[in-house]
Amino acid sequence: MNKRWKVGDLAKLTGLTVRTLRFYDQIGLFSPSEQTESGHRLYGESDLSRLHQIVSLKELGLTLEEIKSALTGGQIGPLEIVSLQIGRIKEQIKLQQQRLELLGHVSKQLQGQGQLTVEDFASMLQAMKIEFEKPVLERRTTWERHLDSLGEFLAEGKKRTESKEE
Repeated sequence: MNKRWKVGDLAKLTGLTVRTLRFYDQIGLFSPSEQTESGHRLYGESDLSRLHQIVSLKELGLTLEEIKSALTGGQIGPLEIVSLQIGRIKEQIKLQQQRLELLGHVSKQLQGQGQLTVEDFASMLQAMKIEFEKPVLERRTTWERHLDSLGEFLAEGKKRTESKEE
């Protein structure tokens, strides 16, 4: 027998709000597969799979209309969503590695009693910032700019450190 959840139970299970689930139903993005005689929404395991797709695509920056279109047209399947998520996580790991390298460089300079200039701090702050509110394609461009900034900052810091040592 397949497990069924009422809207409140599904909300607790997924961490979404009842209001969000009802809104998704209202716009035709995510509707329950069944209803009780008294009109309560009932969601099954296949509904949970679809909700995972919706949440994953939303996390990747797609609008609700884009998600609806992608899922209705069958353009994006579970494997593609997982692949997109893997790519996103790899990008985040790369950015975090760059950030770690940047902070290590700054720490070494500060431990060596070297002073960071205002430009150094500004570059560091700019490189550390990510704007998650932007759409995924624009966000990817932002990440690439941050990675470039981190690379430039690290290269400049290494040049200064080498010139002080000479």
